[in-house]
Order: sequence, then C-alpha cells, then structure tokens
Amino acid sequence: MKTSKSPTLALLVLGLPGACFAEDEAKTWTIASQDEWKANLSHQEGLEIADGQASPSGEKAVYQSKLRIFSEKRQAGKITLSQSPAWQNWEDAGNIGPANASNAPVFLRMGPQNYWIFAAYGREKQTKGAGLPATLEGFDMPLLTSSYPNQFIAPGGLTKRKAGYHGWQSRDMLNWVYHGQVTARGCVTTAELVDGKAYIYYDYPNDQDPHLVIEEDLIDGVAGKDMGMAFADPSHGSDCAVIRDLEGRFHLIYEDWSPIDASKHAWDSPLAGHAVSEDGKGGFRIVEPAVDERTNPTGKFGEYFHPHWYRTAPEKFPGKVVTQSIPQHRIKEGEVRSVAEYEIHEPEQNAYGDWSAISIGGQYYLFCDFDPAGGHGKQAMSVAWFTSSDINKPFTFCGNIGQGHPDPDIMFAEGMFYLITQTNQDFVSPGPWVDGVEVRVGVDTDKDGSVDKWTEWQSVSERYEAIPGFAKQVAKTPAQLDLDDLPEGYGFQFELRLTDTTENESKPILDQVQLHFEP
Repeated sequence: MKTSKSPTLALLVLGLPGACFAEDEAKTWTIASQDEWKANLSHQEGLEIADGQASPSGEKAVYQSKLRIFSEKRQAGKITLSQSPAWQNWEDAGNIGPANASNAPVFLRMGPQNYWIFAAYGREKQTKGAGLPATLEGFDMPLLTSSYPNQFIAPGGLTKRKAGYHGWQSRDMLNWVYHGQVTARGCVTTAELVDGKAYIYYDYPNDQDPHLVIEEDLIDGVAGKDMGMAFADPSHGSDCAVIRDLEGRFHLIYEDWSPIDASKHAWDSPLAGHAVSEDGKGGFRIVEPAVDERTNPTGKFGEYFHPHWYRTAPEKFPGKVVTQSIPQHRIKEGEVRSVAEYEIHEPEQNAYGDWSAISIGGQYYLFCDFDPAGGHGKQAMSVAWFTSSDINKPFTFCGNIGQGHPDPDIMFAEGMFYLITQTNQDFVSPGPWVDGVEVRVGVDTDKDGSVDKWTEWQSVSERYEAIPGFAKQVAKTPAQLDLDDLPEGYGFQFELRLTDTTENESKPILDQVQLHFEP
C-alpha cells in the first residue's frame, strides 16, 4: 500500500533543482559537502548544517532528502553513514590501571584478553592480607594477593625489584597481575607489538634519542634485550609515539623542540616530527611533520638548560655553567648543565607532547599533552588529540579533556577505547561514532514522484575490532543499512533522525551519507 504524502510535498520534491538524475550517473549517491547537504535537502527539523556536516542543534533533529529520480529502474544496495572523526565522546573512568604504577604509563595490547601497562613501580603500602595465595581466571600460574584490591603478584614479580619499567597484565581491564621488570631503564614512551614480541621504546637520556628494548618474555621478571639507539633525534624532545601501519612500517612521532623554549612549556612543543622505519630498530628517515602549529619565526635564537642530559651522558651532551638558579627544575647556580638552542617564535605558542597513537579503520589519531599558550602549569594542561585520514599527511586538532600533566596513552581492549594518564583521571570511550542515528530509505516504484515503500526505521552505528598481529590498528565496520529487500524503483529518498543521547560534549555529527545502487 502506498504511503501517504501531501501533493504539495510531492510537487516540491519533484520541482527542486537537481532532483532528477541521468541514467548513466555514478552508482553511488553521495552527500558530503556543505553544498550537497543543502542541495539534497527536502525537509529538516532542528538540524544544523555547517562546515559540511549535519548535526542536531538541540536534542533531536530530522533530515529528509529529496527524491532522486532515474529514467530506468534501479535496485538500492545499502546506505552508509559516516560521522565526524573528531571523537568527542569520552567519559571519566577514574584510575584504570594498577594503583602503584607510577610515572608515565604505557599501554600495549598483546592480543585478545592480553593487555599490558608498563610503568615505573611506585612505592607500595603494606596492608593485611597481602602475600596470600590467590587464583584468577585466565592465569594458570601461582599468584599472590597484593596490598591493593584487584592486583596480584605473579612469580616474575617476586624477583628482586630493580630500576626501569615494569609490567602489569590484565585479561579484563579490571584485575591486574604484576610480572616484574621489562626494561632496565626508565623514560619509556611507547610500545608496539611485532611478531608476538613487545618493542618497548625509551628515551636515553630523558627527552632524547629513542632506544629500543625487545621483550620476548614479559612474565619472567627480567628486562628484555636492549637494542640500543633506534633514532637519533636531531631536535631534542623525543617523548615519542610509535605505530606500525598495515604494511608493517614503523612511524615515530616525536617532540621537536627547535621552535620553543620547552623548559617553560611543560617540555612540549608546537611541532611534532615524523620519522619512518621499515623494522623499527633503526634506519628512521625524517619526513614532513605530523603536527605543525608554529607561530611566526623571528630569526632570533635563545637557549635553555636541561636538567638531565649532562648528568646522564656528559660525553654526548657537554655542559655549561649555570649562572642563575632554576628552582622549578632543581638546577642551582654554579652547576653544570647541558644547553639546548631554539628559534624564538611570536606570538606565544600552544605546546603539545608525550605522544601516543592509534588507527581506527585507517583514520589515525595522536593523543598528547596540551599546554596552551598563556596558561602554564599543571592546572592549565590537559589531554588533546589530533586526527588525519593518512598517517603521512598533517594532523588536525580535535579537542581536549581533563586537567593536569597527562602524558597519555591509548589502547583498544574489551570492545572499548581506554585513555590512560599519569594523573588519577583516565577516560573510556566506545569509539569515535556517537550513537543516536536512525535511518530509513524509501522507493518510488511506479514513477509518480512519491515513495511507495519505506524500510523500517533502524538504528545504525559503527563497530570496531582489533586487527590480529597489530596492537594499534583497529578495524571498522561502517554504519550502514542493507537495502536488498527494498524493491526496484525509479526514485529513492532517505530520512535521518538524530538524537543527542550523551551527557558529554559529543553528539551525532554526520559527515557523509552514501546510497549505493546495484549494477
């Protein structure tokens, strides 16, 4: 039975420019730009169309397209919807990881239900009940209780505790098992999965020259094999992220301090360098920056002291006598410290750093510290993130959350995305897609300019799944509706209902709609 439709609306749809299309046009009807959203609009309620995207201006919105008419019958295949990649739907999750994991934590997904946090071992309080035999689902080894709820100690964690970074393992992102040391030195910045091995990168000295440890046995309590320097950072800064693309190449994103006095900007920078290697062990070649938010260069240069380089590696980083105390970095007048040179830029710059990375369906994200211009100190800092559809192209700023010096890392686990920081404020998200999108598609079967049959309204959303063999590559199933049951017809129309269901800043922001026709 034909659905009811007012003659006025039918005539309006037929009479709108661009509603009728030639038979030989493309097999896909795409709406992606500002002009396309508006040109294909028949009716809307509570909708805002801006910057090539459609979103609800309040709690609810409706978008009805024009009827697209063909001279010959067509069969609709599916309709696919894409949202803005800005990824705003984050929720506060308290402290996700082990209570005594300190310094800047690093995530690594080794496989399904095999999640790791690497961090410095913080001071452990002593409580009653610690050290008792325990069992935990998924662990076929003797365990002991610890001084903290939901934390346990494996045999590797009973070895004499040493410096460096240590490893905690979880099967469910709730309970954590301590396995002991994984690197002999601290300043770990990132980790990757390669053929079942953990590639763990650390700066040596701090804020310099990423080094690599390959850890083949994360549960033995012994540091992995130190492979030495992987990348000679020409700019100072490091605090890098490393991510493998789907071809297996290693992309290293590092802080480039050449345009800023990093000592006054939380040791961060407006410039993020990018280097690529085939094996992650060396041979990194520098390519175009991933992030570049430099202001205007003045052609003048300045200097600042670093607190660690001379003390750690004086043979590589010669020192200079300090002429004035720097209390915030615990540097006293008369001491010898290394000096870094930078080009002065004006006006003051935003600074970013301590990078981490993940890719979702080929859309890359970088998470980092955000130290805004004019707002120095931990209270002004937060987590920020950038995105790009191509790891080799510039990234654009998306937003920021939280407060404090975060040093963040991100991981996909148990169907969710976990964003961890070195503060007590971590975050969790179901992914970039924001729920609250319903769609239906109608067909004109008799060429009278009105829809004869609609599909049922259906909610659509993206789905995410880890890609085997990769820690930071996540597959995406698009948000789409199969239209095989819809009969052939001469015209097609779709309607969208958008509802803001979240309590955070996110809402469904549609970036693109594609209606695909069968050949």
